[in-house]
Amino acid sequence: MAANIFGRYVWLIEQFRRYDRLTYEEVNDHWHKCGLSYGDEDDLALRTFHNHRKAIFDIFEVEIACDIKGGYKYYISNPEELENDNLRIWLIDSYTAMNQIQADRKLKGRIIFENVPSGHKWLNVITDAMRNNQVLHITHHGFGKPESWSFDIEPYYLKVVKRRWYVLARSPYYSELNRKKNSEKGGNRPENVYMVYALDRILDCQTTNATFHMQEDFDINEYFRGCCGIIHSEEKPIKVIIKAYGGGSDYLRTLPLHESQRELDERKDDEASYFELEVCPTYDLYQSLLAQADQIEVIEPESVRKQMRNFAKNLMSYYKE
Repeated sequence: MAANIFGRYVWLIEQFRRYDRLTYEEVNDHWHKCGLSYGDEDDLALRTFHNHRKAIFDIFEVEIACDIKGGYKYYISNPEELENDNLRIWLIDSYTAMNQIQADRKLKGRIIFENVPSGHKWLNVITDAMRNNQVLHITHHGFGKPESWSFDIEPYYLKVVKRRWYVLARSPYYSELNRKKNSEKGGNRPENVYMVYALDRILDCQTTNATFHMQEDFDINEYFRGCCGIIHSEEKPIKVIIKAYGGGSDYLRTLPLHESQRELDERKDDEASYFELEVCPTYDLYQSLLAQADQIEVIEPESVRKQMRNFAKNLMSYYKE
């Protein structure tokens, strides 16, 4: 029981996400059927249930409240706040899947995951450094670089994109270099330079005795505003209109290219559907657009449409008979 206590917490959260409101008796009934209990006589005791509620609030900051007037129905308080927290939902969904696999051995070998080099081996080192504001010394081998390079970083944030982990960090080296250039030659180079590193490209990662203070004016949401992946852009987001054909429309509805995506019902016709995004035209955007193959067409602006045309020409040159 103790080994799977975390699984119990996640399971309990998932019950209220799925059924909305439940009495303790209904929760206990679901517990017997879930496959995680230890036989018919192993109830989820009322005291244990309340202890789990407290632990869930302490760990996940998810409050399971009780509606006394409504028949002692329990429910998640502020469910919208939980569903909008991508990190918490990702953790809960991931552990829920693992719970189900453990509970039902018939599923063993029938759930397949792609092997993605995530670089998760450095997660503990980086998160500890973030918690203690410690400078990290990493050895990084970037794509297209002839050899690796060792340097210090100040880890600010971790981000997951397409199951790959990235660390966004302030670069002491480039920040100091810009400061010196501004002082010696004049100019307005940014005095705080931020870089993004894929964890699977990090060969070594060690904490140092040096500490840092996060820049108070740094806004992670502003830094990635309009970005479709991990590539940062200094340009302001622009409006991109996409015309989707056939099944491409349903695909975009269920898996939006960006959080700003919205469907333009006023432009919909029998042939296709139209979508608008407010994004930065980075390589991440073009990768997402090209992934839709012949199911979408960029309508506006002409600059993005022209770039897509260039990609199409290059593809055609590769497949000439």
